[in-house]
Amino acid sequence: VPTDFTKVAETAIEHAIGLCKYISNSEIVLLHIIGKEKERAAAEIKIKQQAEQLSQTSGIKVTYETRTGNIFDDIGAAASELKAKLIIMGTHGVRGMQHITGSYAVKVITHSTVPFIVVQERGFRNGYKNLVLPFDLSKDSKQKLNLAINIAKAFNSKVHIIHPQETDQFLINAVNNNVSLAKSELKSNGIDFDVKMAEERGGFVKQFLSYAAAIDADLIAIVNSQEVGFPEILAGTDERQIITNEAQIPTMIVNPIKSSIGGSVLFG
Repeated sequence: VPTDFTKVAETAIEHAIGLCKYISNSEIVLLHIIGKEKERAAAEIKIKQQAEQLSQTSGIKVTYETRTGNIFDDIGAAASELKAKLIIMGTHGVRGMQHITGSYAVKVITHSTVPFIVVQERGFRNGYKNLVLPFDLSKDSKQKLNLAINIAKAFNSKVHIIHPQETDQFLINAVNNNVSLAKSELKSNGIDFDVKMAEERGGFVKQFLSYAAAIDADLIAIVNSQEVGFPEILAGTDERQIITNEAQIPTMIVNPIKSSIGGSVLFG
């Protein structure tokens, strides 16, 4: 859990604790990135105190890391070194310069091989009981499925598949193939689900966000479509819109590589 000791970082920690209570043998690592080595001593006092307090109050093992560097490179690097299965990160929305804003969050995610759950100020509530899984024609849509299945198993979730409305038969077939795969995998894993088609053509992101808000979803699962090195001013427009959605629904986002949760889990 990357922390800058702000309210959204506290919310991310709350989500991590909630997840760990559902998944056995899991641990939390708090990570604070400092810009200069002279800041380390003060930062370590603060984060050590926070980790010890959280361990006592939650009953979950909480440790900490303080690293000199920048959030774009070092959050993902630390998670990989720690063999973390998931990064829980808070975002401050699309405005603000000093913290992890929506555009910064997309850049952090793009530089990591570890999946993320990105939260705003909305708390953990009672777990991730309703999970929205948007599916389009992208092959990468399949790569979030295993992660979503494991989350659904942990929380006994219902998965709500939503897909765009298309008129071109080639696009219809591509979407249907992805949805059919998802349905088959969910059935074989005994997970409750339903399937909905967007009511209008175009504007799919806006439609599935409205749908997620309407059913009071607890989590949205997407694949990051951005690439490392893509100009920041253009990158992640849809991703920013999703992770900073007005309903503040947490977003699970994975880069298009093989990724799954299984066995003992370390949330870093």
